Amino acid sequence: MRKVRWGVLSTANIGMSEVLPAMQKGQYSQILAIASRSLEKAQAAGQQLGIPKTYGSYAELLADPEIEAVYIPLPNHLHVPWSIRALEAGKHVLCEKPLGMDALDERRLVEVSRRHPDLKVMEAFMYRHHPQWHLARKLVKDGDVGELRSIHTFFNYYLVDPGNVRNIADIGGGGLLDVGCYAVSSSRLLFEAEPSRVFAAIDYDPQFKTDRLTAGILDFDGRMATFTCSTQLTDYQRVVLMGTLGQVELELPFNPLNDRPAKILLKNASGTNEMELEICDQYTLQGDLFSKAILEDTPVPVPLEDAIANMVAIDGLFQSAKTGGWVKIN
Repeated sequence: MRKVRWGVLSTANIGMSEVLPAMQKGQYSQILAIASRSLEKAQAAGQQLGIPKTYGSYAELLADPEIEAVYIPLPNHLHVPWSIRALEAGKHVLCEKPLGMDALDERRLVEVSRRHPDLKVMEAFMYRHHPQWHLARKLVKDGDVGELRSIHTFFNYYLVDPGNVRNIADIGGGGLLDVGCYAVSSSRLLFEAEPSRVFAAIDYDPQFKTDRLTAGILDFDGRMATFTCSTQLTDYQRVVLMGTLGQVELELPFNPLNDRPAKILLKNASGTNEMELEICDQYTLQGDLFSKAILEDTPVPVPLEDAIANMVAIDGLFQSAKTGGWVKIN
């Protein structure tokens, strides 16, 4: 089977250091072109990663007839506009999370995507494709923890560079959109439901005006997911699933290392079982799954409706922090 010819809009660090090198190892993905607002930056990126075509504007790349699909790691406020432009140029779109600035923003993209039913569009929540999450879901479904009743998530890092996009409020910076979205997404995935109501307390950075520390609760009709996310705490991530008969812990739930096995710890009446998974790169898996959907004309692994549902919950968390009360999710 041939490889899908990819273009990349932006030389963002996440793409250059993580996503693109992984996709280049894929069975179905070929990175053919990269674009930046600066031709010099694009050329430097192309030389660094061995990408043959380079462009000094995103529009030029979208006009290239050889490009079939684009990966978009632009700042959050540009996700929807450039995803729409890519669709209108006839390209499939894999866009970094969060898909938009809010649910209303994302719905604009969904409406446009419906006018292009032959094109694939997906939010790049790479963690969902890692085998450790397939195993975690299986353990829950098989009853290894009894009834899953509570999920606790931490996802934090320390970043105080004022020039970093994550610290610029107007373009979608802040911890809830950047890493809190994983806590919301994974709890919805594990409970296989949408929260009925949400609550959040948020501390904003006085200089950046971004949310630097969020504590949130998602109520799934009596089953609870709680999380802490921050842009100004020590680097740490963990997910703990608590059931009536046992618990599961994911050691590195969202950024597992690609050079050693991921680990899951299961504790129940049978004892403690540390399970190691086969070494893999979740970005390679994501790129190949999306490319294969293009090649075989099958649905993408995660539909756009999931991105909308995730953002509805996030919008509710922001609203709750402003009002100081629970927000119902329709």
